[in-house]
Amino acid sequence: MQPLPALLEFALRRDRVIVIGLLVAVTLGSWLFVLDGAGTGMSALGMTGLDLAAGGGMRVAFAMARWSPGYAVIMFFMWWIMMVAMMLPSASPTVLLFARIHRKQRERGAASVPASMFALGYLAAWAGFSVIATAAQWGLEQAGLLNTMMVSTVPWLGGGLLIAAGLWQFSPWKLACLRHCRSPLSFLMTRWRPGRKGAFVMGLDHGAFCLGCCWFLMALLFFGGIMNLWWIGGLALYVLAEKTVPAGHRLGYGLGALLTAWGVWILLAPLAA
Repeated sequence: MQPLPALLEFALRRDRVIVIGLLVAVTLGSWLFVLDGAGTGMSALGMTGLDLAAGGGMRVAFAMARWSPGYAVIMFFMWWIMMVAMMLPSASPTVLLFARIHRKQRERGAASVPASMFALGYLAAWAGFSVIATAAQWGLEQAGLLNTMMVSTVPWLGGGLLIAAGLWQFSPWKLACLRHCRSPLSFLMTRWRPGRKGAFVMGLDHGAFCLGCCWFLMALLFFGGIMNLWWIGGLALYVLAEKTVPAGHRLGYGLGALLTAWGVWILLAPLAA
């Protein structure tokens, strides 16, 4: 059995592997939570629509619970863990670069700051979004604008969300936020703060840019279905591609045009009927 100092030295030399392992573990755990119904009691089959085939075309409607402080907490964690599953992979390059910079500083004798502090700040930003999303879900359900599968029930809401998300893809604010998300080194160099508190604030800052880049896309869950696994997975893959592939920033224009046209069609379809 290796003595504790030797184990600690090994861990410090392999910190990149440890950080990657933790990111993978948190992401996989979050996706498993989503696949298990994210606290709503829905099955994975129900979240994909495959229960229609398995049940002979009959779907059992998901019964909405009565809103209470306890239920609101459950819905908050549903949103937050879903955001962790969808957004943490696209933030991983920045987290890993943060860990690498601190490893180099530690080798020069500086104090060590764990990358988990940066990641916690990033996830705290999405926790703030989850509070707003939970409040929006409550308001929409109370107004009868979401059905039992948590999908918008009126064309003006679904079409409006699509148009708003589509137009946001062309906005200068979206593009400015996306530049920060696509340039981890530039972000860290221009917004570096020392210490644990600084790491948390940097993560919060990065999360704010990520929110500015993606919050309208996340709002589309109210259109496609908050618990629609295809919709959740599709948005997560798009966000990852937009932030990481070489021409990812160009994807936004195509998606923006598609979403805007789709929203206009939904709004005009009832008039043409």
